[in-house]
Amino acid sequence: MAAQGLIHGPIGDNGLHLCVDMQRLFAPGGPWPVPWAEKVAPAIEVLVARHARRTLFTRFIPADRPGEAPGMWANYYRRWTEVTLSNIDPHLIDLMPQLARFVPPATVVDKHVYSPWTEGRLDALLSGSDVRALVITGGETDVCVLATVLGAIDRGFRVILVTDAICSSADQTHDALMEVYHSRFSEQIEAASMAEVLECWPQLTR
Repeated sequence: MAAQGLIHGPIGDNGLHLCVDMQRLFAPGGPWPVPWAEKVAPAIEVLVARHARRTLFTRFIPADRPGEAPGMWANYYRRWTEVTLSNIDPHLIDLMPQLARFVPPATVVDKHVYSPWTEGRLDALLSGSDVRALVITGGETDVCVLATVLGAIDRGFRVILVTDAICSSADQTHDALMEVYHSRFSEQIEAASMAEVLECWPQLTR
């Protein structure tokens, strides 16, 4: 899916950069490597550098031990025993170093499931704020980004996907989801390149 542009115009002061799960856990060499994460990280870093105060990072936090998560998540962590907190270097849940340096002023919301909305922390942070548009980057296109996007749509946010700053570990499903975003959510999702986002979202002077 090619970038379609910012059809609703420039991003104003009510924008927030929501960067999904750009953690060492998913970096090359981590237990759940997403090869494209390293390739999109420089573009994300540029956006964060410009809008650090308007950036929120999510982090996916695995269960402490196999079987401790609710419902089918217990089975999930029996399958992925080696990625539970009791079995990994705790620093693997940290943001990638080139992004972690922006916190603060950027903020972090931890989550234990794919969606950042389910546990209520993100809703609580945004409640009563001036945020109306979410500029979404990170990974994975077909898992946590998908859950993030659908929750944002349901809440009525303007959703802007940065096409060259999201990634997946599977090219086929990345491409399929990009087509779904375009064909089924054309009224609710804008797909724009990082260059266009940077051009149309000037750095705040305050």
